[in-house]
Amino acid sequence: MSVLDTKRILLGVTGGIAAYKSPDLVRRLKERGASVQVVMTAGAGHFVTAMTFQAVSGRAVRTELWDAQAEAAMGHIELARWADTLLVAPATADFLSRHAAGMANDLLTTVCLASEAPLVVAPAMNQQMWLHPATRANCETLAGRGVCFLGPGEGDQACGETGPGRMLEPAEIVARLETLLAEA
Repeated sequence: MSVLDTKRILLGVTGGIAAYKSPDLVRRLKERGASVQVVMTAGAGHFVTAMTFQAVSGRAVRTELWDAQAEAAMGHIELARWADTLLVAPATADFLSRHAAGMANDLLTTVCLASEAPLVVAPAMNQQMWLHPATRANCETLAGRGVCFLGPGEGDQACGETGPGRMLEPAEIVARLETLLAEA
């Protein structure tokens, strides 16, 4: 039995090419007994569809902060309270920056601010973006607030460069998440 069995994982998917790995991440979390609710940013929809996530998670995907039907019951608060763990994979430089600044300008950042659940991020971006002083400062700020970082890994990137910044593979994210939650 996995430590993820019966856990409620809110998976935030942001707009980077690594989003193509996130449906496999959902599948692997579910194989270990977790319930997975996907929240996608607008940018994520340029890389993978909500229908894909609905098919693998078995749950309707949330994309809009201003969803009249969901917000009638304060949907962002319900999502924040539902989650045992918030996992953002991929976590782009944009997301890390907005969250470090405390912004709540979309559903994902609003849920992150409204939740008491631990926040775990799997960064994914070009190596220059990862190494930029602004990104490093944002990561330090977030780590100081208790955000846990899984990766990034090093290797070939979609842009043709090689270096730090690629999202860890879904199997590694799940293994590290299991270790993290077992130690909590």
